[in-house]
Amino acid sequence: MNNVDENYVYYLVGQNLKRIRKEKGITQEKLSELSTYSLGFIMNIESSKYLQTFSLGTIWRFATVLEVDVREFFKPLD
Repeated sequence: MNNVDENYVYYLVGQNLKRIRKEKGITQEKLSELSTYSLGFIMNIESSKYLQTFSLGTIWRFATVLEVDVREFFKPLD
């Protein structure tokens, strides 16, 4: 997937969510509990092979739960 594809933003946010979550030492299961989103939903968002759409509100909730600025989810990937 490349950054010209309109779905790239979902991939970008998903990969950054995975990075941030791991940096914080939080499992997908714990993030599910904290955010009240299902484990499957979180797994799909973080997947590099599956396109899971979500709302801006979802990003905001993850930012709140993980205690990061919402802009962290839009950082370019290395």
